[in-house]
Amino acid sequence: MLPDFKTSTLARLTILDYGLFQVHANGRIIGICGYLLETTDEKRILIDTGFPAAYLTDPEAAAAADNLGSFGHLLSLTPAQAPQGQLALMGLTPQDIDLVILTHGHIDHVGQIDAFAHAPILVSKAEREHDRPIYFGTARPLPWPDATYVEIDTDRTLFPGLTILHCPGHAPGQLAFLLDLPQTGPVLLTSDAINRPSEPDEGFVGSWNVPLAVHHGQRLLTLAALTGARIIYGHGSDQWPTLRKAPNTYT
Repeated sequence: MLPDFKTSTLARLTILDYGLFQVHANGRIIGICGYLLETTDEKRILIDTGFPAAYLTDPEAAAAADNLGSFGHLLSLTPAQAPQGQLALMGLTPQDIDLVILTHGHIDHVGQIDAFAHAPILVSKAEREHDRPIYFGTARPLPWPDATYVEIDTDRTLFPGLTILHCPGHAPGQLAFLLDLPQTGPVLLTSDAINRPSEPDEGFVGSWNVPLAVHHGQRLLTLAALTGARIIYGHGSDQWPTLRKAPNTYT
């Protein structure tokens, strides 16, 4: 069951810094991000939870167990870059979160969902249909925590200022978000539906389903053009250093 959003409107967006990762194939250095959405009636929504806690204590052993080294390696992940550390920058704890939304089931997005299992978890039905989060490659070490799940399979507006966009392609149940902030105005959080500005021209190579990724990538770009939304990409190397991050906010 979702929190009661009957009196909610979107008040602010905070971008959470979950560390830096380097992709071996092209050398790109990407930020690992989450988001905190806060409403006018003081409800808090956490989007994504970063890497598993094991990567904080022994990243080499964790990467070896997951075969992550075949793809890339972490450059930076400190306790301050864990979701708990990012929330602490704003004087919050995991218990202050009223709803968790997972954009999809990859390792850098679901790693610490167990720390937020007290809250309902909203996720695409296509992701939840897997016995475990799809994580990375063939690795499936992370169980779904014992929690209340809200599954969606289409676009859904939760309250004024927050529309969830169902955009399968990068992953079976990829989600993106159209926000409308009081001062900043429309913002499109593409998550991994569009990793970086060049991905549409590159044809979304490596996606779970390339034709779907192309379709929804174009849908998001069209939506941004129609609404005048500022686009924040899932892993935009050049954009990441320019973004305002916790404890600073977009209002």
